Amino acid sequence: MLTMQDQTAVRRLTPRLAALAVALVCLAPAAPGAVAAASPVFGYTETRKKDLKAFPKWTKTLDRYAREKGKTRAEFKTWVSFLDGVKGETDIRKLNKVNNFHNKTRYIMDPVNWGKKDYWATPKEFFSRNGDCEDYAISKYISLRAIGWPKDKLRILVVKDMNLQFPHAILMVEHDGKWLILDNQITIVADAAKIRHYKPIFSVNEITWWRHTPKGASKIRKGKRTKRRSRSKKRFKLTKRRKS
Repeated sequence: MLTMQDQTAVRRLTPRLAALAVALVCLAPAAPGAVAAASPVFGYTETRKKDLKAFPKWTKTLDRYAREKGKTRAEFKTWVSFLDGVKGETDIRKLNKVNNFHNKTRYIMDPVNWGKKDYWATPKEFFSRNGDCEDYAISKYISLRAIGWPKDKLRILVVKDMNLQFPHAILMVEHDGKWLILDNQITIVADAAKIRHYKPIFSVNEITWWRHTPKGASKIRKGKRTKRRSRSKKRFKLTKRRKS
């Protein structure tokens, strides 16, 4: 389960220069025959930053997986056999099979499972003890990486479920110029453009993370700051007149 403290910590970080780099890449013409990069998910603006210090749970999970990787393959032969069996499939079939395979695992909340408010599990921990939303997303992410999916096409995405009014984690996968969603609450691999009840907060992979904000939010904040400064100047001038 994702805590509100996690979301607050991310909001306090304000990536700046990376946004310009992303904009320049988006403006570059695509090579002949190349598929255009997917637009930001759910129509939000995204700001990119490479510093993963804000995500210790995520980085520690990756570190634990790296240490237990060999043991996981030896102990969880069903998972390994499944991964070996889907390597030759088409991309869409891989995504559907990975989603279905993981969604059969029982959902259990972290306080019950781990005695902690929030815990991000490795696949080994997920398959041995089940898990909650981010554990499904993490194991799907690592499974796709294990069968060769590029890391720059995968992200763990934390959203606010507007129906339940609660944080939720899913996996987003870039394929053929659009974002596809692998979700433990949805039985199919869904086109993000057709999902209306999720509000993205942040997304992360092994190398970078993105902060998601509504389009125009920065202009609104800038306008509010300008109005506040204007009011402050007026009050200052009024105070000076009264003193004089």
